[in-house]
Amino acid sequence: MYLRALQGYEKAWGPDHTSTLDTVNNLGNLYKNQGKLQEAEDMYLRALQGKEKAWGPDHTSTLSTVNNLGNLYANQGKLKEAEDMYLRALQGKEKAWGPDHTSTLDTVHNLGNLYADQGKLQETEDMYLRALQGYEKAWGPDHTSTLDTVNNLGNLYKNQGKLQEAEDMYLRALQGKEKAWGPDHTSTLDTVNNLGNLYADQGKLQEAEDMYLRALQGKEKAWGPDHTSTLSTVNNLGNLYKNQGKLQEAEDMYLRALQGKEKAWGPDHTSTLDTVNNLGNLYADQGKLQEAGDMYLRALQGYEKAWGPDHTSTLDTVNNLGLLYADQGKLQETEDMYLRALQGKEKAWGPDHTSTLDTVNNLGLLYADQGKLQEAEDMYLRALQGNEKAWGPDHTSTLDTVNNLGNLYKNQGKLQEAEDMYLRALQGYEKAWGPDHTSTLSTVNNLGNLYADQGKLQEAEDMYLRALQGYEKAWGPDHTSTLSTVNNLGNLYKNQGKLQEAEDMYLRALQGKEKAWGPDHTSTLSTVNNLGNLYADQGKLQEAEDMYLRALQGYEKAWGPDHTSTLSMVNNLGLLYADQGKLQEAEDMYLRALQGN
Repeated sequence: MYLRALQGYEKAWGPDHTSTLDTVNNLGNLYKNQGKLQEAEDMYLRALQGKEKAWGPDHTSTLSTVNNLGNLYANQGKLKEAEDMYLRALQGKEKAWGPDHTSTLDTVHNLGNLYADQGKLQETEDMYLRALQGYEKAWGPDHTSTLDTVNNLGNLYKNQGKLQEAEDMYLRALQGKEKAWGPDHTSTLDTVNNLGNLYADQGKLQEAEDMYLRALQGKEKAWGPDHTSTLSTVNNLGNLYKNQGKLQEAEDMYLRALQGKEKAWGPDHTSTLDTVNNLGNLYADQGKLQEAGDMYLRALQGYEKAWGPDHTSTLDTVNNLGLLYADQGKLQETEDMYLRALQGKEKAWGPDHTSTLDTVNNLGLLYADQGKLQEAEDMYLRALQGNEKAWGPDHTSTLDTVNNLGNLYKNQGKLQEAEDMYLRALQGYEKAWGPDHTSTLSTVNNLGNLYADQGKLQEAEDMYLRALQGYEKAWGPDHTSTLSTVNNLGNLYKNQGKLQEAEDMYLRALQGKEKAWGPDHTSTLSTVNNLGNLYADQGKLQEAEDMYLRALQGYEKAWGPDHTSTLSMVNNLGLLYADQGKLQEAEDMYLRALQGN
């Protein structure tokens, strides 16, 4: 339709007539929504040049296209260009219409969105509050544009870790939209979906599921099962099921979202690629490392084509590839990915942006795995200082890095410093999320590990049992995090000489992991190895050998013959063969382990 109109206007009035240019601008909007970003930019620039010539640079129609270019540049990750457009549009609208005109406020609101993307959270809040106050004055507190800004303030507070304030905003927006549009309107459902995201972050997984299902049912009724907004909520349900350890249900959601987006937008649209990336995350969690790699590489190639190699979404997938390579033990490839992501994010967002700091934190994890403990500490401290500045000392992202420092200090044998970090993280998580949130329980579990290393076995058991009870309540007895704590209890009971209790824990963990991840997943194999160690201590040497050989074959398949975990298994077999008096086999194992190291 737009092309037909454009051709008609060009023929009737010429290429530079204002009605022609309006249609050019509309084509830009269409191409932007289709993910054809270069074509959209071409249309907007043509419209802008024509309107500047016809009406001048400060005409409100000209400024409307300037604002549209700002939106496009924001989507392309060209944040400086976006800011330039928005500021030009804002200054022009303030001059033409005044600071409180609703069109002026629309651009103020857009600047808030941009500053949120840049991690400038104070500037974001300033823009949203200005827009909110203006909308309330112009339209009233219950107008839908007012409520849209209330909703965005909820998004901001959520990102700042102000979860109660976020919930207040979402509930105000929800109540207002239900009154204005009804409970099943698509804008109402968008806020329902946002509440689902918030509850998921708070660890209120049942409430999150309730919100997502309400949003899904409403969108399916309003738009149909294959509409892109419906598919967005399907994708969110996939994220939720993944976090609940319902991996098959998560995969079903992701595949439904992927098939729908490929049909609606095509295989290379950026929203399609977002779900491809999510499937990569899921397959990585399932230990399907080849499938995960395939998804990440498809997403990366698509993002590079659509947005370029330095776009922030491209860099997020580069970062994910780094995580995958770390799981595969490809440490050099991991470092290459993290450094590329870090350099790109520093260029796009600056050295102190929270997304930049996430990659800094990942480099810390990598250096810790490589035994480069000083480099790891440098990365963690940089991430910690940046997060404290950006979000404050009690924000959950800050606390995540505090927890990582606890892990590092534990590995360095700085046990008091480790305990200090864990306790700080624990107190912060309990305040932010409550004592039973899964992130709180993760630090409880880490304290259990620390107390076990310190020989404080009763304190360790108390921590493990608290973590276990919490995980069973939050996620169920078969969730992988629950099983990880079950495995840790097995280790503790083994060290206490409670060998039957240890075996019970290991067998429960093994059966659960085989069900959740399959018999060849590396976490499953870790418990197989633990059972081997237990059987060796019990003098059940044949059973121990069976476990070690199973673990060795699995590690060789998953990570290759020279990975450190593979070589650790080789070394264990050497010890076992020595105990069995198989000295030649023991020597073979030791020499293989030595050559690999």
